[in-house]
Formats: sequence, C-alpha cells, structure tokens
Amino acid sequence: MEETSTLTPFEIEEIGSLLDALKHLRDTVTKDAAGHRNQLEHLDPAYVASAKNLLHYLSLRQHDIRPLQQRLSLLGLSSLGRAESCVLPTLNAVIRVLGAILGQQTCIANEESEMPTSIQDGFRLLNDHADQLLGTYQSGRTVRIMVTMPTEAGHDPSIIHQLMEKGMDCMRINCAHDSPEIWQAMIGNLRSAEQSLGRNCRIFMDLGGPKIRTGDIEPGAKVVHVRPKRDDYGITVIPARVWLTSSENPSVAPEDCAAQFQVSESFLKCLNPCDEITLTDARKKSRKWTVVAITESGCCVESIKACYIRPGVTIQLKNGRQLPRVHTEIQDFPPQEGVLHLKRDDVVLVTSDLVQGRNEERDTAGNLISPTTISCTMPAVVSQVQPGETIWFDDGKIGGVIEKTESDQFWVRIHHARPEGSKLRSAKGINLPDSQLNINVLTDEDLRNLAFIAEHADVVEMSFANSIEDVQLLQEQLKKLGAETLPIVLKVETRKGFENLPRMLLAAMRWPCCGVMIARGDLAVECGYERLAEVQEEILSVCEAAHVPVIWATQVLENLARKGVPSRAEISDAVMAHRAECVMLNKGPHITEAVAALDNILKRMQSHQKKRRPMLRELRLAHLAT
Repeated sequence: MEETSTLTPFEIEEIGSLLDALKHLRDTVTKDAAGHRNQLEHLDPAYVASAKNLLHYLSLRQHDIRPLQQRLSLLGLSSLGRAESCVLPTLNAVIRVLGAILGQQTCIANEESEMPTSIQDGFRLLNDHADQLLGTYQSGRTVRIMVTMPTEAGHDPSIIHQLMEKGMDCMRINCAHDSPEIWQAMIGNLRSAEQSLGRNCRIFMDLGGPKIRTGDIEPGAKVVHVRPKRDDYGITVIPARVWLTSSENPSVAPEDCAAQFQVSESFLKCLNPCDEITLTDARKKSRKWTVVAITESGCCVESIKACYIRPGVTIQLKNGRQLPRVHTEIQDFPPQEGVLHLKRDDVVLVTSDLVQGRNEERDTAGNLISPTTISCTMPAVVSQVQPGETIWFDDGKIGGVIEKTESDQFWVRIHHARPEGSKLRSAKGINLPDSQLNINVLTDEDLRNLAFIAEHADVVEMSFANSIEDVQLLQEQLKKLGAETLPIVLKVETRKGFENLPRMLLAAMRWPCCGVMIARGDLAVECGYERLAEVQEEILSVCEAAHVPVIWATQVLENLARKGVPSRAEISDAVMAHRAECVMLNKGPHITEAVAALDNILKRMQSHQKKRRPMLRELRLAHLAT
C-alpha cells in the first residue's frame, strides 16, 4: 500500500506564512504600480502590457526579498529570481502552488485583460519586439550580431559580403565618422550582398551626439626618433627601417618602415643597393644607414643604431668613387603630436577658450609660472561644473577632482594616472559623471544627418540619451521628417542615462519600436569599472521587464578584431553577452574572424543559457563506470 506523506505542524505554519507573505507582496506590487498609472499615457498599443509589467517589476525591486527567496528555494519552488518578464504571473503561480500544498483552492483573477496572463506571454512579447527591431533570426542563432562598418566597407564590397557570410545580422554605421557619400556606398554594398546571399541585414545608424573632448594641444618638436629593436642585452636584433622618398613626387612608405623622410630626387637616383649613407643626427651623433631596397617610388634604408632626425639634417652618400660629394637635406616635416604629461597630484586648468593646450611652465627655482592647460571642445560645459565633482579624461585613463571653478575655467587635481605619469592628447573624451549638464543631446550635425538616416536606415541610435526630454526630442524630429515608424535605440552611456532608464523606456514605448544599447565604454567611466558588471545586470533586468531588446556593445572580442588573437577575458565577456538580444562588434583588421568566433560562441551558449536562465541539456562527459 502506497504511503501518503503528511505535513508537520511546523511545515504547515511555514508554508502558510510564506503564502501570506507572497499575497502581501503581490498586493503591494499591484498597488504601488497603480499609483504610477499616469506614466502609461499615450503608449503605443504594442507596449501597454510591457509598460505595466515594467511598473510591477520596479515596484517588486523596491523590496529586499532575499529572505523570502531563500525560504522558497528550500521548498524547491521558484524563488522569483527569473520573474523579470512576467512579474504578476510568476507571483500568482507560486501562490497557487503554496495554496495547493495546503489543500486550499486559490482563485486569482486576471485584473486587467491587457496584462500577461501567463509566464510564457512575457517571453513572447520580448521575442516579438526583438524580431521587430533586429529582424528575425535566420541562422539558427537567437542572439543577433551587429558590426560597426569601417570606412573601407564603402569602397570594397567584399568586406560586407564576407561579414554577412560569417553571420552579421545588423550593420552599424557610425555617423561620427565618414560622410553621407560613403554611408550611401556602404548601404549599396549591403544591398548587393543581401541579394547575392538571399539574406536580410538591418541598417543601424548611430547619431554622434554631444561628445565632450579635449581641444588642440601645442605641437611637439620637429624630430623623429628612429630606433631599432633590441634584445635584453641591448643588442640590435631588428634594424630600424626608414623610407626615403622624392620631395618632388612623394610616395607612401611601406608598412615595415618606422619613419619616412622626403629628400631630393637627384639624390635618390644616385643610390644603389648596399650603399651607405652617413649623417649627424640632432644629438651630434654620427650615424650610418644602409640601402636595402630601391623602387621607382623611393628607397628603403636600415639603421642599426638609434638616431634623432630633424628637418635640415644633411645625409651624404658614402662613396669615394663619386665626385663631387653626393648629399642632400631632410626636407621639412610636421611636428610631433602635442602631448600633456600628467602625474598624480598635478593641477590642470580646463578652459572654455579655444587655446592650444600646453604643459606647465616653471622657473629655474622650480616655482610654477603657468599650470598645465587644456581647452574643452564644448565651452558651455565649463561653466556648469562644481567643486568636488569628478572628471575623467581619455576613457578613464586619467581622472581627477574639480577643486575650483570660474565662469570660463576650472582647476582639476589629478588623482588617477599611471605611477610614471600618463599622456593626454587632443580629441580625447571628457566625462563628468557628477555634473548636472544642460547640453543639447542632438547636435547641429546630428540634425543634418537625421534626414539621411530617416531615408536610408532601418533603425536610428541616439547617443548619450539621458532623460525623457531627450527621447521626446528625437521623436519630434523624426515626426518632422515623416519617419514616425523608424525604430529608435537609446544608448545608455552615462550615469544619468542609467539612473533615468525606466523613465526613458516609458517615453520610448510611445513609439512603435524601441531598443536599448549598453554602451559600456563611457558607462564604465561614468559609473566606475568596479560597478560596471552590476550596472549591466540592472539594465538587462529592467529592459527584460519592459520586453525591450538590448544590444551589448563596446570592446567585445576587441583583441581578436584588432590583433587576430583573443584574450581569455574577452571570450568570457562574449559568453556573458549571450544574455542580450544582440551583440555589437567594433571594426578591426580581423573583424571577419571575430564575427565567426562570436557566431560559434553564441550558438554554443544558447544550449546552456537563455537570458539569465540556465538550460540543462545533457552533459557530454564520460559516463561513470557501472
């Protein structure tokens, strides 16, 4: 006779307590969300259920339910850790199960017909919105791959064709680079590849946005350091190669040449292989170059010793058989790129004046005459910062705190730099994560580019989206262009954008189709690298609750794309990216290899994980011996 299990009084009390706690939590979540119904006005019909689920999720996350989760796990029940896409259906399902264990019939009415009625509804809505934004997946891989186009893709049709062959689903054009003519050529090459391969590929065009950068810096000296490669003992193992070309008809140096100089064509015509050229460099050091190759466009020479070359240096053919002496001068060339040298505790003056930046100047006694100075490409920002706020330069490589402000300049004390000092160049990004900046999210250039985007793109991406007003501004501009159905993607790349994400999502849901990009480069600088993983998790969770697809971007497989060899860390990062609906790769010489590798990784991972849910397929390990 089969035994029947009975609950102990303690178990009955524990389950009853859990049931009451869950009912109270559900009622609280429902009531809190109802208090924000005014934010659900003017939604697109496709997002009504999604917006309400988002409100329920935000209400749920106002409570610390970790103790409740642990108690549910001990009973083998759902711990609500995967409730993002279907908050009320998940709560109701657990309530029903607990009621059934106690022998109670728990009737739960579906309060609103437009709410998801089952857990599966949440998955379906997210998948539908992903298909609408990113296109239906065609390669047996549910996570799409997006690739940023290099300039060469406008000239060489084979680049886009190869990328699509390897698995590219979405083509991204960054409007901060190139021109409408090149963009048009890229799109034409894509259409040809689509027709050839019988596949579709979405066109995403990215507005540059108000990127704050460092201004020009005083150029350095007119000198080139030619240096061979040496081993640990200081012995030259690879001579330095230098390209000599005609000043009358200059040519581009081969890739293996470290420097290029223009000389007279008559001098080049006197050279033969193995000839020796002598010179005295800028340090008054005698040096010798050996001719190793001669072509119609120039001559390649090698130097086994380091030398410093400046304009006007005389070079002479060492050949006693030829008289008079054969010689020429190195022609003028541009100065070195200007660089600011910054160390910890240095003071930097940031100014709104469009002056050239310069390093600090001291007198012979070491007293400061003028501080290190750099201008800002967005002068309006300078008057909006406050003392005590942090500032980061060059993607977070250099950081400091604003100590003093004036209407047209402010002083920064550097607290983050390399121990030996860091170099700051012009056109490097400036991040002000603590500052409340009032700047236009759409620049004049963005507005000009938007007309082209509205005509040619499948999706427009908005950089530095920070507020509801930013989203509404983009929507208004698209309406003026007659592009009321063009999908929009909000790029979250600032702390303010992250903090305002729920509000921006509700504003974006007034549009027929929307998505979010986690722009992890600036976001890491704004929020701190230590917090980036946490911020990514929260963005993924909030967007899943809103049934809004996410694009995981910045530095994915970057070493592989640029150098052809991936790091272990970036492979793990690509694996984590599987939880988004799309993964973006940046351009690089080995980008087709990176697309192929990412395609492989994503296909493998979908057998193991769906969003944040582990998928337990059979293990392919050796079985234990019986």
